[in-house]
Amino acid sequence: MENKKIPTHVGIIMDGNGRWATARGKKRSYGHKVGSDNVDRIVSHAFSSGIKSLTLYAFSSENWARPKEEVDELMKLLKTYFKKFIKKVIKNDVRLFVVGGREQLSSDLVKVIEDGERQSENNTAHHLNIAINYGGRQEIVSAVNKLIEKGEEITVDGISKNLYTAPSGEPDLIIRTGGEYRLSNFLLFQGAYSELYFTDVLWPDFDEKELDKALDSFAGRKRRFGKI
Repeated sequence: MENKKIPTHVGIIMDGNGRWATARGKKRSYGHKVGSDNVDRIVSHAFSSGIKSLTLYAFSSENWARPKEEVDELMKLLKTYFKKFIKKVIKNDVRLFVVGGREQLSSDLVKVIEDGERQSENNTAHHLNIAINYGGRQEIVSAVNKLIEKGEEITVDGISKNLYTAPSGEPDLIIRTGGEYRLSNFLLFQGAYSELYFTDVLWPDFDEKELDKALDSFAGRKRRFGKI
């Protein structure tokens, strides 16, 4: 549809990998593998639809409380994913940012992340933020501490400029898959006026048509930002 209103920045809480696998008699790690494969097609479709920036919630700061076996598998999967995905990122003029704390990540994973960010730093067509060991509350604290260290006044604008996702701006739309109806500590500050879209579809089954449904929903909304 021509002249369809497309969000500039979209955040996605990619939920449901474990439940998807369990329903099929598989280990939760299998669901995470299938879910990671789904990232490629959704990122490609999102950018081809006109979205400029994507922020994907891959691993929260609270996810460390999951069973060690599952966490270890997730970390291995992330490392493998970045090694494979960075070539596609560079080819499609996408700039990669990995947002969240890195202190708890392995040195091997951090190196792969830093290599990917460095190789894509001159790309300008799109921004792709992957949130790993990320928490919205921690992000706000980090931004405030940066302002304090610089001796600057703590203001809304100052915090906004020091958030992990500052280069992408505030998300116009936040999508959550998997049937849950909460933000789970995702983009709390910058998502103050984001449109929210929830779907029961589990992340591995969230395909191009499902993304189009979310975009159609967004296109039909009137954003007021507190005004009439």
